[in-house]
Amino acid sequence: MRFSGKTVVITGAGSGIGEEAAKLFAREGAIVIASDIDEENGKRVAASGAGDIRFKRCDVCDVSEIKALMEFAAAETGGIDVLFNNAGAGGAREKIHEIDAEGWDRTMDLLLRAVAMGIRYAFPHMKGRPGASIVNVSSVAAVGPGYSPTAYAVAKAGVLHLTKMAAADLAEFGIRVNAIQPGFIMTNIFTRNLEVPEETKELAKGALRQMSSHAQPVARSGEPRDIAEACAYLASDAGSFLNGTSLLVDGGLTIGPRYSWDPEEPGVYDPLETLEEEAKQAAI
Repeated sequence: MRFSGKTVVITGAGSGIGEEAAKLFAREGAIVIASDIDEENGKRVAASGAGDIRFKRCDVCDVSEIKALMEFAAAETGGIDVLFNNAGAGGAREKIHEIDAEGWDRTMDLLLRAVAMGIRYAFPHMKGRPGASIVNVSSVAAVGPGYSPTAYAVAKAGVLHLTKMAAADLAEFGIRVNAIQPGFIMTNIFTRNLEVPEETKELAKGALRQMSSHAQPVARSGEPRDIAEACAYLASDAGSFLNGTSLLVDGGLTIGPRYSWDPEEPGVYDPLETLEEEAKQAAI
């Protein structure tokens, strides 16, 4: 019951990481204000029986709705103790030489501006509350190219720097700000925009799960619960000395080229083995 009596606001709580986080925090005693643009799934999560979860619709691309969400949470419970800026989607997929301004702005609004405005409008209801904590979702895509489309990666890199700046700005008010960088996590972000029947989407998810279990040293797919647990740690008293930093929760995806950790991958280079072989050849 790490969050008994605490108020936790979660954006994008209608599915995936947000849903798992809502249920986890609620099971551990929090009053969870779960928000999502998807009312049907948001209400489903609220009615899941996991604990005290209250749904409030919010389109995080609309700043007035973000402000209304924070005011609703404060009116319901008296304040906000934890904010989990989780809402997101894949965004524009074009490369930088193909993307248009509309796609770029839409992606930045959803993935970066929404986080900034979430912090901005949660702040009045968080200051002065012991243990207040904000957790933002970034991505392994913030590390460098190769993990996502360009606009998504840039926005997620922005979330990392925003996290540091916000941690500095809010330190005097006792509010910690940290981020999580998920790796390949099995959510509907990969299949949401596929124009195929639901059963086909489920087949696609199964194939992705199998593929992702071989994508990193930890030989299983990443699950929403993995990120929810990381969020709970950062928001809890156990993480009270963490501020302005990020947790890379990726199963080792960013360790390096596959041959650096997979002994079955061709091209693995062992310098000692090479020296031994050269010594043998010299002795012949």
